[in-house]
Amino acid sequence: MRLGHFEALAPVCPRCRLEARTDRALSLGRIDRRDGEVIEHGTLLCAAAECQCEFPIIDAIPILVPDPARFLADSQAQILAREDLMPDTVSALGDAIGPGTPFEATRHHLGAYAHDHWGEFDPELGTQPFPPGSVARALHAGLVLLGEGLPTGPALDIGCSIGRATAELAAGGDGLVLGVDLNFSMLRLAGQAQRNGRVAFARRRIGLVYDAVAFTIPTPHATRIDHWACDAMALPFAAGTFGRIAALNVLDCVPSPVTLLQAMVALLAPGGGAILCSPYDWSPTATQPPYWIGGHSQRGPHRGSAESLVRAILTEGAHPQSIAGITIAGEIADQPWAVRLHARSTMVYALHLLALRKDAAVVQDL
Repeated sequence: MRLGHFEALAPVCPRCRLEARTDRALSLGRIDRRDGEVIEHGTLLCAAAECQCEFPIIDAIPILVPDPARFLADSQAQILAREDLMPDTVSALGDAIGPGTPFEATRHHLGAYAHDHWGEFDPELGTQPFPPGSVARALHAGLVLLGEGLPTGPALDIGCSIGRATAELAAGGDGLVLGVDLNFSMLRLAGQAQRNGRVAFARRRIGLVYDAVAFTIPTPHATRIDHWACDAMALPFAAGTFGRIAALNVLDCVPSPVTLLQAMVALLAPGGGAILCSPYDWSPTATQPPYWIGGHSQRGPHRGSAESLVRAILTEGAHPQSIAGITIAGEIADQPWAVRLHARSTMVYALHLLALRKDAAVVQDL
């Protein structure tokens, strides 16, 4: 955790916020190890008498979620994973542990997302039928739709994964940029990539066969970038904090998509801009069907259409759940996004991409 980000963004206790208590600013409790401005291990504290919650900092990632103990228990395999094993040892572990396990899922997901986020800088990759960089292309398409005149100030990348969109947001402005996610292994890789200027991961070739790859990446804005573990349903920031927000392929991955949209609008500074995209690939494991935006109730006025329903929610007065103070600045119906599964398999999404501008006079509370 970069101390400058902590001081500038002034996060509040996510547990107090979720339980509807008064927002309480977190304080730096203990520093166990630091490297210059980066606090690698330590603790953040909530001083509220009725809370007294500790939020650990592990591998430079602060765990700012309402229930940090539950997060640590659920993420223990990722947090405790060794990073000093040789590729052949990891291969032997993969063969022994087998498919369908947390070990294999983590290895596969890290490789798939790291490939898309940073694979274009791999000098050994060669020509690809679906070249990496979908996340960067989607972000830049949204920035073009947003246009000029966005307020200065921090930027937020919700669901940052391996961190490419976070880096691109930093390249497009002068302020601090924060990437948040709930996947600890991805956050750790994103942070290491920025601090070391190098990314290393296992790229799946076929089955349980992976190739270890490592290469340098450009990191001209590393000191303005940080990555935190935060829940998109309980973001610990004051209203109006961010001039720009990106939420790429997140809307269909949270329990309440409308709550996420409301939080994004509230967190934007007046006149700020947000980029939102989703394939509306709903799954009950992430979002219960009653909370889906489209994808059900085709007997209703929107005939089950996600696109028209999300437009109505983002247009004041057009829907019972409409959000005030936001305007759709532009949209792309089918923004391509490719996810490499292995050397002979790529999944291609057609994203609905929206650029949103907050009204200049609107100030909202979370």
